[in-house]
Amino acid sequence: MTSQTHLYAVAVGSNRAHGRHGRPTGVVVAAIGELDRAFGLFAASPLLLNPASGGAGRDFANAVALVESPLGPPEMLAALKQIERAFGRRPGRRWGPRVLDLDLIAWDGGRWRSRDLVIPHAALESRAFMLLPLAAIAPGWRLRGSLTARQLAARLGKRRIRP
Repeated sequence: MTSQTHLYAVAVGSNRAHGRHGRPTGVVVAAIGELDRAFGLFAASPLLLNPASGGAGRDFANAVALVESPLGPPEMLAALKQIERAFGRRPGRRWGPRVLDLDLIAWDGGRWRSRDLVIPHAALESRAFMLLPLAAIAPGWRLRGSLTARQLAARLGKRRIRP
């Protein structure tokens, strides 16, 4: 019996320097390397630099990695949290600065909902720093019904700020 391999989209972000990996851009690159070692990297987006939100402090470096794994979503989430801890991430404020943030934003199994995990990520459609890198490497990935990452990313640019 062979186990099924899943494809996951993992958002990778950092806004704190790391003693070994340096600036947040170096942390993101190193984290993508660790995802490749741990799971098998299918693709990685270019880095995106963007302002912090919600009082997180310094600006973020972000990317999205597509990785393959036989793990189910809860086990994959636990594995990502272990990588965060290995990079020095500690529990703290929800919107505080972080050396590494890994989020499961999509998987090839469609929707997943549990007490601790919602896939696709609940805020994916409103977060350019997740959606734009995903659209760059997986533009045809269906995220909501028939809407793809490319289509949802295009919608981001059409939204107007209301006074």
